[in-house]
Amino acid sequence: MDKPPVKMMDPTLAEMGNHLSGAMNILESGKLESEQGKERRKLSWKDIPGPLQGDGQDVVSILQLVQNLMHGDDDQQGHRMQYVGEQGHMALLGHSLAAYISVLERERLRKLTTRILSDTTLWLCRLFRYENGSAYYHEDDREGLLKVCRLVINAHYEEYATEGFTVLSSKHPVIYQSAACRPGLGQHLCSQLGLPLSSLCIVPCNTMFGSLHQMDVALLDKLIKDDRESGKVPLLLIANAGTPGAGHTDKLSRLKELCVQYNMWLHVEGVNLATLALGQISSTVTAATKCDSMTLTPGPWLGLPAVPAVTLYRHEDPALSLTAGLTSSQPVEKLRALPLWLSLQYLGHDGIVERIKHASQLSQQLLEHLKTLASIKTSDVVSHSRVPPISGGSLRDVLGSLILSIVEDELNSPVVVFRFSQDNSAPSSGGSVEGYFAGERDIIDALNRWLGEQLAQQVPLSGVDVVELEDEGTCVRFSPLMTAAALGTQENDVAALVEKLGEMIPVLCCTLRFRQDFKDEVLQQASLSYIEDLSWPGLGVVRYEPRNTDLDEDKRQQSVEKINSELLNKLMELDTDLEFSCGPEFCEETNCIFIGMATEDLDVAELVETIGSVGRDIEESGKLLENMTEVVRRGIQEAELQLQKANEEKLIEEGVLRQIPLVGSVLNWFSPVQASVKGRTFNLAEGCLDSTEPVYSIKAQMNTEASPDSPKSSTKRFPGQKLFRRHGAGSDSISDTSSISHLEESFRETAQVQVTDVEEAEVPQENPAHIPEDTASSDQRVPEGQETESVDNLR
Repeated sequence: MDKPPVKMMDPTLAEMGNHLSGAMNILESGKLESEQGKERRKLSWKDIPGPLQGDGQDVVSILQLVQNLMHGDDDQQGHRMQYVGEQGHMALLGHSLAAYISVLERERLRKLTTRILSDTTLWLCRLFRYENGSAYYHEDDREGLLKVCRLVINAHYEEYATEGFTVLSSKHPVIYQSAACRPGLGQHLCSQLGLPLSSLCIVPCNTMFGSLHQMDVALLDKLIKDDRESGKVPLLLIANAGTPGAGHTDKLSRLKELCVQYNMWLHVEGVNLATLALGQISSTVTAATKCDSMTLTPGPWLGLPAVPAVTLYRHEDPALSLTAGLTSSQPVEKLRALPLWLSLQYLGHDGIVERIKHASQLSQQLLEHLKTLASIKTSDVVSHSRVPPISGGSLRDVLGSLILSIVEDELNSPVVVFRFSQDNSAPSSGGSVEGYFAGERDIIDALNRWLGEQLAQQVPLSGVDVVELEDEGTCVRFSPLMTAAALGTQENDVAALVEKLGEMIPVLCCTLRFRQDFKDEVLQQASLSYIEDLSWPGLGVVRYEPRNTDLDEDKRQQSVEKINSELLNKLMELDTDLEFSCGPEFCEETNCIFIGMATEDLDVAELVETIGSVGRDIEESGKLLENMTEVVRRGIQEAELQLQKANEEKLIEEGVLRQIPLVGSVLNWFSPVQASVKGRTFNLAEGCLDSTEPVYSIKAQMNTEASPDSPKSSTKRFPGQKLFRRHGAGSDSISDTSSISHLEESFRETAQVQVTDVEEAEVPQENPAHIPEDTASSDQRVPEGQETESVDNLR
């Protein structure tokens, strides 16, 4: 039997694939332009659009422009483009092929698009256990649900296609949505469908027992009955198989029964739908295969860029599907499935299942480690069961929900949500405040926000992020189904995440424990004010208040700003593990010092005392500079009086004849006068003239102490020693003296040297202060008028 002839690949397709692969490699590597090109780009106005060139540009120049716009001026490795694997290249190739295929002749295009659409739909329905389903491919993941709503409206209102919205006036349609759905979904549907917001009914989550993120089935039943009695038409129910926040799954089996009972459409969406491709899945997620429609997002699940979302649905009337826009007669629109068609073939069934299974295993690995960590509370699929009195629903609803809660408690969600909590033994309950002191819930939320940001920064391949839940508060979320395929998350990344988390838990516990101590210590300081900021993830916020109360409000505000700014700079220069900052960018409090996370060996009392001491020294230095003008003026006047008095005493002592230039020189030659000239210094602190003898003594002593043979201080700081450490509490606390004494001593030495340099400026005299006896007689002839020269120089 002869083998069928092997057809050669179309040269155009092969060339297109090579060009696309080369272009992707160039854009990802960032090595297209030369060093000269980089310099020209830095000097060019690349953000200003320019005119279109008349002669056009080649492919390399256009790719270089795209690369420049993608990478900008940032050449750091941390900001490079995310790596796209081979399956990603196949998805990107699909967009180029779609443009190429669209130019085929109409009949050949129709056959090709029909084959692509039917293949992709069949593969997805079998992969996710959705039998006899149709598929709609869309870019916006909300568009499929919007088309389904149009389908349901046309099915319930037969005259809607001809009469329009007038048929809705007599019987208002109602769309039911869980309170745990993604924000803005229901409002978007009403806006696009032209329905009032009164047509949207938000169903609360369980308020009696079960998970706080599952729809309350009994309350939903009551709402539907009330709407039917008031003449409204229940149309559609939106349920979750993995809520956007915590990954919880609604009771889909019971919800499906209600929809069948009241002739409603059930639509399901969520990340847990990806687990339908696995061999072993939970019964709650399996119930999603019986729903009327579901929205899948295979792009993030499989790491495929720019692939469409898919809405699988079941409906027997193709005409209504065409009217609602779920199907199209245009072959070009069917090419939306081409990138997904190529990618699914490249990965294969085993590759798709392996990626989803790998993400689920990462979640289980992290969950097992979290259960061994103290002060970490995980948000399980079902919270602690609470059995209240039966109200608002039938006995069947209550017992059915209780049985489902017990079954679901054994299941595991691929989304792991955890939270740092001071009391790890308390069960999860809605709105409960973890109470050791007032406002602890807000403080713990701030600490969890800091925890999530630090974990995302230090372990970026983990893909963790911060999520705000209505009942639990701020939590850290790990959703590998949405991030692992794109980031390439592996088991060692989860291990690194757990390791970093174990290092941060003691810091969080110490910070929470020391916050109240820090507040008490600050309140004991008269010059410090404690700023209550529950959103700050750190030890606390403090502000130095000047002790001068005579200033008006504007000058006092300027003084507060200046002192706290200098105080912050001084604290940031200290050798300590604490972080000092001016706070977040958008902060209500100004002129404050924000203190970061604390460690176990922190000496809170020493820290507060240091802040107050440094602030007082800065305030005193500021007062000295402010009063210097007046002090200098009074000092000059006193210096003039003392110099005048000294000249008069000299005249009386030497006589009038010695003041005559020629006669005085002759008298001094034959009979020298042993006159002692006293040096003087101007003391800025006291505003008066002092003798220079104590100054020279101090300088001589300082020179002796500064010599290499003499130590600078009686105490030594050992290498690696940090400030604000309690003695014996840590490895760095090895000094016998308090670190605050080092700080005050160094600060006062600096202040003393600065003041001495200014205060010890000598006032010029007629003769040097120290004159040898053998040369004193030759220098006693002072010309007439020289005695007033010093006063003029001082002025």
